Amino acid sequence: MSIIGDAVAALTPAPTEEDRMAARDRARSVAQPGDWLSLILDHHVQLEDAFERTKADASPDGRKAALKQLGGLLTGHAGAEESVIYPAMYMSGETRHADHAYNEQVIVKKQMAALEQLDPMSTEFTEKVEEIRTAVAHHMIEEEGTWFPDLHGASGIDQQMLTKRYSEEFNRYVGGSGDRPATSF
Repeated sequence: MSIIGDAVAALTPAPTEEDRMAARDRARSVAQPGDWLSLILDHHVQLEDAFERTKADASPDGRKAALKQLGGLLTGHAGAEESVIYPAMYMSGETRHADHAYNEQVIVKKQMAALEQLDPMSTEFTEKVEEIRTAVAHHMIEEEGTWFPDLHGASGIDQQMLTKRYSEEFNRYVGGSGDRPATSF
């Protein structure tokens, strides 16, 4: 594991399945079908699946293809959150959480770039995928547990506009029409 990975692991122990489920349940309890929060939750599930496919594939070409899909989904998801959701967090007064969220996503982008340089069949590749997956899981728990449910209920935030803009931004990166919700990758 890298020095950065060691530091991140020391500060952010791997989330438990119970932590993940509790956070997801909290977010799902406030999300409405088709709104920005439900779209994000769907994307979080897709990200979890994409990490598993990347680790599980048994061939170099398969791992490279899975990594490319994972990278595309991460880019679209992060871009949409950074362009729409985190600014809304700022507007609602959650500047510390928004800054933290931006910083975490920068770290993941750097780690994904490093991952692309590794032999997909190496132990180092598998360890790096797991390191990134753990960091992303921790990030999702923060978002789902309090940050996004709080934003969903924040006064003065146009929830319909967030849904429209999040969908547009996600679709900008992963394709599809900006006129329909971004529900799948």
